[in-house]
Amino acid sequence: MTHEEISNLRLASQKLHKTNAYSPEEIVRHLGAIQAQDYAMAKWAIGSRCDATEKEIEEAINSGKIIRTHILRPTWHLVAAEDIYWMLDLSGPQVKRIILAETKKYGCDEKEFDKINSAIEKILAGNNHLTREEIIKELNVKTFSGDYKLSPVLIMMYAELDGLVCNGKMKGKKMTYALLEERVPKPKNKLTKEEALAKLAQLYFESRGPATASDFSHWSGFSATICKSVINTISLQLNSFAIDNQQYWFGKNYSNPDNFRESIHFLAAFDEYLISYKNRESSILLEHQAKAFTKNGIFKPSIVENGKVIGTWKRTIKKDHVKIETDFFNQTEMNKKQLLFEGIKSFENYLETKIFIE
Repeated sequence: MTHEEISNLRLASQKLHKTNAYSPEEIVRHLGAIQAQDYAMAKWAIGSRCDATEKEIEEAINSGKIIRTHILRPTWHLVAAEDIYWMLDLSGPQVKRIILAETKKYGCDEKEFDKINSAIEKILAGNNHLTREEIIKELNVKTFSGDYKLSPVLIMMYAELDGLVCNGKMKGKKMTYALLEERVPKPKNKLTKEEALAKLAQLYFESRGPATASDFSHWSGFSATICKSVINTISLQLNSFAIDNQQYWFGKNYSNPDNFRESIHFLAAFDEYLISYKNRESSILLEHQAKAFTKNGIFKPSIVENGKVIGTWKRTIKKDHVKIETDFFNQTEMNKKQLLFEGIKSFENYLETKIFIE
């Protein structure tokens, strides 16, 4: 297996190899969780993998089929409604520990957050969808330890990780919060931690493989020791191979690399195609990585040709069209650019508006 074959297999496992007739929620369910601090780009991460328009994806989120919340790591993700509870049960405690490590220094511990959550529950009860600013105004949260004031971001993040709230319906361009149980009924049965870890690992390698234990640890937020252990428990359900003393794991059902066609993709900022892995050499050359993402984790929208990132792009929304600007890593002839620009046609269909490329 070569690094080129790894990148091609990842295109297939991530549902990027060809246009899919899946619904938005099916794409999210397949990937398990899609990083979503950039909300507009997170929607395009779904749209680039299926035929849905932005409006259709927005409706799936507004209706609660897809949930936007903090999960796995201390950042936003989109998660299928049916997966929200077991993923929260599994990853919520470890992210809450990160928050509490900071707030306990100022006298805000679990008991204080429990009081705040009780107040939030009363504010949102009865399908009341409110913005963060509206909730914080009603809470009137006190100041801790002198001048330290508890961040509204941490307040709402902790409530999400506790399984109390998630995204509500959009209010114009502003996100709202709603009670999770009013959006998604709680399942009758709960997974054990071991069952949930095995399910998460299986989901990861089937939707993102070939990948290493280190990649899984990076994506899931769990330690390398835990990740290696859980891989051992599901190893018979996966395929594997070794390159440069690294073991790569992937699902049993996979496409043959020999069948891959030429492909161009204009991927979202923070797309799972790059962000899911600790080592990204198979998808982007080392000398180009600083042009595609920063050391502090800001990922630009990327242009991918046959599994390799060859440049970045950005979009500017105008009144009656969208302007696309491209930045290729290497000098590219105009006739080659015209072929590459074919990859942005799906974005035009997704937005349902005209696109002009500069």
